[in-house]
Amino acid sequence: MSAPSVSFEFFPPKSLEASFRLWDCVNTLAPLDPTFVSVTYGAGGTTRKLTHEAVGTIHKTSGLNVAAHLTCVDATRAETLEIAEGYANAGVREIVALRGDAPKGAKKFTPHPEGFASSVELIAALADTGKFTIRVGAYPEKHPEAIDQAADIAFLKRKIDAGATSAITQFFFEADTFFRFRDACVKAGIDAPIIPGILPIENWAGTLRFAAQCGTHIPQLIHDAFTNATRDGTTDLLATALATELCDDLRIGGVDHFHFYTLNRPELTRDVCHALGVTPKVRLQNVA
Repeated sequence: MSAPSVSFEFFPPKSLEASFRLWDCVNTLAPLDPTFVSVTYGAGGTTRKLTHEAVGTIHKTSGLNVAAHLTCVDATRAETLEIAEGYANAGVREIVALRGDAPKGAKKFTPHPEGFASSVELIAALADTGKFTIRVGAYPEKHPEAIDQAADIAFLKRKIDAGATSAITQFFFEADTFFRFRDACVKAGIDAPIIPGILPIENWAGTLRFAAQCGTHIPQLIHDAFTNATRDGTTDLLATALATELCDDLRIGGVDHFHFYTLNRPELTRDVCHALGVTPKVRLQNVA
């Protein structure tokens, strides 16, 4: 079995120390020759400017194919499309188009009066420019705001029909979760690639919070394993083993691309990639 292709998600730094951590993450993972790397927005669009700067810097200095996150939060249509045009002018031609989370303190997302009301509207506007490859988010388990998973899948189809070319899932911990979702997407007429999002567990307490926020089920077996590993000081070893096993199970089911949520901590992701046969390659940097 040949090695899979991979991609990585980073988030923009909010401090000098975090900046060094981001560049270390990029430099550690770039030799693995990712198909693309993405840079997130903070909740409620709080890191919009930092995201733009990080995207531009990574694109110019690393030679990596960078996908910029773009959301509908707290901006007019004109402002959002101006940001997209700036990316295109800088040579960034991939966007992860998302509705975005509500700003801090708000209970739910409320569109800007002159902004995009949903990710579907944003995707359609970006597609009309003809300048971008557009990726979107997907939930293999029910989105916390959705009535049921069927509604989630129907909305994903609307996003694909609006112009998105692939979807990246929220993280999950059992291969069958992804396979059931993938099968349901095919049944709904979705033929775009569905890329599984993989989270190597760098911080157990943080993972519990993330999972609660996005509705991700954590099997009791993993709860028990991390309780024991925390006591024994072997959490990194366990995290690497669990993520590698999940990816192996997915590969048996036909998956050939993984998107890793790095949290700007590259070591676990690097080790999982190595275990999957994704090894460093000599890359020519874009120094223009």
